[in-house]
Amino acid sequence: MNDGVLVIDRKGIVQIINPEYTRITGVTADIIGKSLASYRPGAQLPTILKEGKSRVGVFRKNENREYVVDMAPILVKGEVIGAVSVCKSLTEVHKLSRELERQNEKVVELERQMSSLYSVRYTFKDIIGQDPRLMKRIEVTQKASVSNLPILIQGESGTGKELFAQAIHEASHRRNKPFIPVNCSAIPANLMESELFGYAAGTFTGAVKDGKAGLFEMANEGTLFLDEIGDLPFDVQAKLLRVLEEGRIRRIGEAEERKVDVRIVAATHRDLEHLVTKNYFRGDLFYRLNVVALHIPPLRERKGDIPAIIQTFLPTHQPYKVDEETMRFLKLYDWPGNIRELKNVIDYAAVMAEEETISLRHLPEILRKQSMDVFVEQEHRHATLSDLVSEAEKEYMLNILTRFGNSTKERQKVADILGVSLATLYNKMKKHNITS
Repeated sequence: MNDGVLVIDRKGIVQIINPEYTRITGVTADIIGKSLASYRPGAQLPTILKEGKSRVGVFRKNENREYVVDMAPILVKGEVIGAVSVCKSLTEVHKLSRELERQNEKVVELERQMSSLYSVRYTFKDIIGQDPRLMKRIEVTQKASVSNLPILIQGESGTGKELFAQAIHEASHRRNKPFIPVNCSAIPANLMESELFGYAAGTFTGAVKDGKAGLFEMANEGTLFLDEIGDLPFDVQAKLLRVLEEGRIRRIGEAEERKVDVRIVAATHRDLEHLVTKNYFRGDLFYRLNVVALHIPPLRERKGDIPAIIQTFLPTHQPYKVDEETMRFLKLYDWPGNIRELKNVIDYAAVMAEEETISLRHLPEILRKQSMDVFVEQEHRHATLSDLVSEAEKEYMLNILTRFGNSTKERQKVADILGVSLATLYNKMKKHNITS
């Protein structure tokens, strides 16, 4: 043992003393067979024997030796037959205390790092734009944020799905708990289950010795953001559905279940309804996730927001501005990469600009090559009556569409209001490049 031990019998005679006791107190094995009270006047262990009560943390000093002692009676069938003294050097106590403090400091620092790692950077105030459809979606999402309902965010790549997910978490009562983002397309299918649900010790070769907590446990009381959920393996989808319904997970290799309280926000750029019809995505999971559906419009459908969005990307240390011709060019382009692509273009242009004004020559060459001919043609033509009618038709359709959902039943209501068939409505939406 690392602790010093001395034992007396019912008569107070020393029966046992170990080498560690000698090292700490200086008392040698010569004391065995002798009365402790006579050998060491003032010893408290005989009192313990007499009273039958324990004492803990008694400070003792013998010459230049300091140590802490725990003492207790030895009972057999309720009868005191002896007493034991267990001691530890005060130097070792201090050393252990310092080590404990260091470990506590590490735990606090780790908790701080975890909190920082899984905290959000964006709120609804960071979503830039005045497009009516976008504003309507923000209004609905803000109301849903304060609930525990699952939210499904759909939109093309680069539209800002994670920004919305972070804003939802920040607006909820879970804002001070973890926000754990998971890209379902970036984790190999054979590792997805263990990443989400964790595993028990010794479950498979190469596993962490003591087992591992999954992302659901890490996100407990917070929000788990499942990005690109359309790529989630089919077998894992069933287990995710069970968590949503029962709030319990089971680590791989364990029999017992663990209760978790996690809010799910999922996102995808894929058409989940289509995947359901192809049996690539579970229908029951889709309907469980689709309680609150949020469709983020692509940038090409809200080009009026481009100037305001650009302003947030320009460096703040220098008053950059985009000239009018370049702004018209940027608003003409269709932005297949959406806001992410726009940010990359502005970041590049700000570096290339010699002065504070960004002009066409500062834009990436590939962008200018792709769209310059269309831009020049657009700059030198006048809007025809047909153009104006088409633009007015598109604007009116958008205003009506934003009042209804995107199910077939809702689309039929829109068609009835516009006085056209459902097929005609879809054709006109395709003509005007309206996706929602």
